[in-house]
Amino acid sequence: MAGSFKYWDDCLDPLDMEAMWTDPEVSKEWIDAGENKGQKVHLSRDPDGQPYLTQTEMKAVAAIIVRRHFVSQIDPDMICAIAELESDRQPLAMRYNRKTKETSVGIMQMLPKTAVWLVSEMGYRTYEIEGNLELLHRPFISVYFGAAYLKWLSSYDGKDRNEEFVVRAYRGGPKKATHKSTLDYWRRYLSVKQSLPSRRAGDAWRYWDSRVSPEDMEELWRDSDVLREWTKSGEKRGKVRFPHDAEKRPYLSRLEVKAVAEIIVSKHFSESQIRPTALAALAEVSSMRFVDGVGSHTGIMGIDYQKALWLYREFGYKAYKVNSVEDLSNPFTSMYFAAAYLVWLSKYEGRERTPQFVIQAYLGGPENVNLQESGPLWLKFEQALSYYEDPKKIREQEQQGSCSIL
Repeated sequence: MAGSFKYWDDCLDPLDMEAMWTDPEVSKEWIDAGENKGQKVHLSRDPDGQPYLTQTEMKAVAAIIVRRHFVSQIDPDMICAIAELESDRQPLAMRYNRKTKETSVGIMQMLPKTAVWLVSEMGYRTYEIEGNLELLHRPFISVYFGAAYLKWLSSYDGKDRNEEFVVRAYRGGPKKATHKSTLDYWRRYLSVKQSLPSRRAGDAWRYWDSRVSPEDMEELWRDSDVLREWTKSGEKRGKVRFPHDAEKRPYLSRLEVKAVAEIIVSKHFSESQIRPTALAALAEVSSMRFVDGVGSHTGIMGIDYQKALWLYREFGYKAYKVNSVEDLSNPFTSMYFAAAYLVWLSKYEGRERTPQFVIQAYLGGPENVNLQESGPLWLKFEQALSYYEDPKKIREQEQQGSCSIL
């Protein structure tokens, strides 16, 4: 029974226990707490005596479930943040809804009827819960069905859905995904996700070399402007620091942004009409060049995980992997998928699109483009573009009718 949970062994099978011990952060935490492999491992308990998962344990459970069943489909950080909000990571948590007269259970606060539907209608049969819904209190099972529901929401009604829609729909159902009643939940989710241990990567993540492949780092060192800037600031190969603002947030200099854009275009989009300066300008508008993005905008280009995953899976843009949202904190990865999205937008709905349409669609969504007026997004982009291109040259190109953006 769920109420008898005292040890991890009470709610995990031996295979899952072995997977937990294999996680280096979990094994260190357990050994430091006096646990021994081969003996039962205690669940942590809050002041009220309720069992809960530590953030390290929660991170491991999410990662294992995603790796086994949803690789490149669900972001483990999304699961961890939702578990934090829904249950405080308590496997025995239950919440009764007076309006619907339904009770959600477990770490992911799944409705039993939703889990049964995922089994019977959607084919998620790794864990057979029909006839024994108490199993939803078990962490691995709860996370499995929570992830399955998130995956279903990500393509709800046959449309590719962004992170905000998925999270708000998880809380209130698809019909409430854009309702004001779920807006606060979305805001709290963003705050929680930013504070997860996996996003506080320590001093190492202050450096380019911790986020970027050696091959891409070598390309940056070959750029004469970047080389000059890094040499002047005393950077050394193997440990190049990001600039940081007053709040210690890492960002890219404009020379670095331009260099990354030029490398991405030359290596992967040389046959397209994308200009590196356009990518650099979009980084200004989307994230103010912050490595981890701003607000709900992920990474330097503001491309969210679901969109990058969609481009990766559906259109074959696989030069960079997106196994989790953290992959988009690599400036090269973020820039790569931004360029891929621009290519897709340039032929949105099978029509050749103008630069103004493409930029507005990138920043605000293709369904919100209004070409009858310039709009604030386009004006911001034009201003940002002037940082990377000679304004006089831009005006001359526009007067000649040539495309200065794509």
